[in-house]
Amino acid sequence: MPNVRNSTNKLNTRSVSSAQQEANRRRQEELRRRREAERRRAEARRKQEEARRRQEEARKRLAENSRQREQAANRNRKTDSSMRGGVSGKTASKANRVSAPSYTERLSKEEKMRRAGMQLYQWTQQAKEQTYQDSWEEREVIRTMELLYADQFAVDYYDDGCAMITIRDSGRFLVVPEQAEQPEGLPEDVAVIRRPLKAIYLVATSAMDLFKSLGAMDQITLSGTDARGWYIEEARQALEDGDMYYAGKYNAPDYELILSKACDLAIESTMISHSPEVKEQLEQLGIPVLVERSSYESHPLGRMEWLKLYGVLTGREEQAEACFEKQMENLRPVLDQDGTGKTVAFFYITSNGYVNVRKSGDYVAKMIELAGGTYVPGDLDGNGNGLSTMNMQMESFYAAAKEADYLIYNSTIDGGLESLDQLLDKSSVLADFKAVKQGNVWCTEKSMFQETMGLGDMILDIHRILTEEAPDQEEMAYMYRLR
Repeated sequence: MPNVRNSTNKLNTRSVSSAQQEANRRRQEELRRRREAERRRAEARRKQEEARRRQEEARKRLAENSRQREQAANRNRKTDSSMRGGVSGKTASKANRVSAPSYTERLSKEEKMRRAGMQLYQWTQQAKEQTYQDSWEEREVIRTMELLYADQFAVDYYDDGCAMITIRDSGRFLVVPEQAEQPEGLPEDVAVIRRPLKAIYLVATSAMDLFKSLGAMDQITLSGTDARGWYIEEARQALEDGDMYYAGKYNAPDYELILSKACDLAIESTMISHSPEVKEQLEQLGIPVLVERSSYESHPLGRMEWLKLYGVLTGREEQAEACFEKQMENLRPVLDQDGTGKTVAFFYITSNGYVNVRKSGDYVAKMIELAGGTYVPGDLDGNGNGLSTMNMQMESFYAAAKEADYLIYNSTIDGGLESLDQLLDKSSVLADFKAVKQGNVWCTEKSMFQETMGLGDMILDIHRILTEEAPDQEEMAYMYRLR
């Protein structure tokens, strides 16, 4: 595997050509949205006209039925009058020939009129509903949230202060500000989230750090992880102090507790797809369910950009923008540099002796690339199962990573290592690796995967490892050297 990487593959956020391409893409996307909005408005107008036409036809039929009924009533009155007045035989004969409608005929006409009246009512309601829908569809999006890396969600803003969050493959959510009225005629697939949120049930652990960064952890009162499962100190402390309650895992929530705390939003991880009945039950209880998909972001900084979505939910958009921009300011000097040509393996050893590695398209592999390194083993696509990791035989890992310049051991699953000897106890074969011989073996902290806002610091950690001979441990956020 070559050690020198083509510098043109390096992400350069200040590249003029990239900026032009992005601007063109955004213009095309805006044009597409406008055309789609115009198409929807035209379709709404057509449906409204059709509803009005049917309503007018119903009115005409009702008027015709009323006229026929009035004529029949007049004939009945004339017949009764002639019979009471003792008309002559000739006159009576004529009256008998114009006899009143039978009971069956009268019932049939009344039934027709009843049905016509019901049809008119239905069409009138449809027209009203169509008017409400038209009023929603005709709303103009005044702006769309600018996203640099995230592609799993989008946010559109309306002139009344509402914001529409669209999450890929997970639904749409209209965030309504405090004191604002909920718009009428919303599409059925749109769930309404009212601010301020006061009792969130948080199951997606990756979101906790984002709420923490916004100073909005007080809006989370229910957790899908107990105190022992949290590496974020503030979350663990809140559970121990009783400011937050453990409300059960994603597949076994404590519905009674959730209802007693007046839960106003459930934020689930994609694991909820394995228990769809739970999502359905929460929604039947009137609790909106937002499925967090930051783990599906292809770019590591896209995960961190979900901070902006939670800024919308908490009403702290400006704070979210400022926090994200600060992270980017810290990263830009690193992102603008060329690659170092150094190779890095990121792995852990399973209990049955396999080596668990990240696939080449995983965000950890991309973090190593952004930091200036080259991830090994390369070209790992796995078996197409959609997972971001895969297991390898030690022999295969040896062949692919023996000459890697650096090894990073992932401690998230089986706990952190304290020494190089502990690593070699897991597999003595690792002693032959170049990085082990040169003392370039590092280990991650267990909190790394819960602290989403730490992704930028993780990139900086890797960059220090690749560019500094003896990185200062005090400056390292998530990694330490094994000796």
